[in-house]
Amino acid sequence: MSRTTSLALVCLWQTRPRLCSAEGGRLSTCGRTPPQAAVPLVFRLLLAGALLPALFAFGPEQPEGPAPAPDLKDVTVIEHPGASLPLDLKFVDESGQTVTLGQYFTGKRPVVLQLGYYGCPMLCGLISQGTVTAFKAVSLEPAKDYDFIFVSIDPSEKPELADRKKQAYMMEFGREGAAGWHFLTGTQDAIAPLAEAVGFKYKWVQSAGQFAHPAAIMMCTPDGKISRYLYGVQFDPQTVRLSLVEASNGKIGNVIDHAFLTCFQYDGHQGKYALAAIGIMRGGGLLMMIVLAAFVIRAVRREMKKQAREGP
Repeated sequence: MSRTTSLALVCLWQTRPRLCSAEGGRLSTCGRTPPQAAVPLVFRLLLAGALLPALFAFGPEQPEGPAPAPDLKDVTVIEHPGASLPLDLKFVDESGQTVTLGQYFTGKRPVVLQLGYYGCPMLCGLISQGTVTAFKAVSLEPAKDYDFIFVSIDPSEKPELADRKKQAYMMEFGREGAAGWHFLTGTQDAIAPLAEAVGFKYKWVQSAGQFAHPAAIMMCTPDGKISRYLYGVQFDPQTVRLSLVEASNGKIGNVIDHAFLTCFQYDGHQGKYALAAIGIMRGGGLLMMIVLAAFVIRAVRREMKKQAREGP
C-alpha cells in the first residue's frame, strides 16, 4: 500500500464523528469536529470504493506467469548427402587420447556417426537405446564391418564421462566389438565445423539448462562422405543393415543384400527401403539375363552331347 493511500484512509477514519455521551437525552459528539462538519456517509463509501483498487495495486507482488517456450524452429537437420566430412578435426577419445576424425575413416568399412551429449537427460538416451537395439539385431560386426562414433556437442564434457557412456553401451550391446565403438569429446572449434558439415542444427536452452538437438544418426562411406540419414529414436534393423551395405560401396554385405538394394531404394517418408519402379525394371532385366544365360548354356551343352554321341 502506498503512503498516499494510507494517509487517505486515516483521514477518512478521523473524519468520522465519535459518539461519547448523552446530554439531555441526546447523543453528542466528542472532539472538536461539529456534527454538521462530518463527512456524509455516502461520500465516505464512494471514496472507499475509489481507493480499493489502490490497495491491490500497491499490495504484494503477484507471481509471474510461466516462462515463454524457447524458440526451437532452427533445431533440425539440413541434409548434405554426398558431402565430405572435415577429417582433420581433432577430438579426444574415451581413453583421453587425442585423435583426428580421419583415423576412423580407413577406406575399409562404413562409419555410423551420432551427435549428442553424454549428459543429455532424455533424447540422447532414447536414441542410444534404439541404436544399440538395432545393431544388436544386425549380424554385421563392429570393428570388422563398421565403426560407430559418438561425438559430444557439449565442449565442457570430458573423456571420463565418454568412457562411462561407452561402458554402458557395451553392457547393453552384449557382444564383442568394443574396438569399433568410439566416444569423443572436443572443443567448440572442432564440434561446430563437424555439426555444420552434417547439417546438425542444435542450440543451448538457458531456461532448461540443456541442449536442444535433433534425433538422427548419419551413415558415412569408408572415405568420409555422408551416405544416409536415419531419423527417430528407434531404427529398423533391416534398414540399418542395408544402409551400412549401401554406404560401404560394396565392401560389406552378401549377395542377398546387394540384390535387395538393386530392387529397393530408401524412402525418406517411410524411413525404410521400399520397392521402387526402377528397381523392378533393373531386377527384371537382371532376371531376364540370368534366364537367357541359363538357356544358352543348356542349349550349348545339349548340342555338345549330341555331337559326342554321333562321333566324328
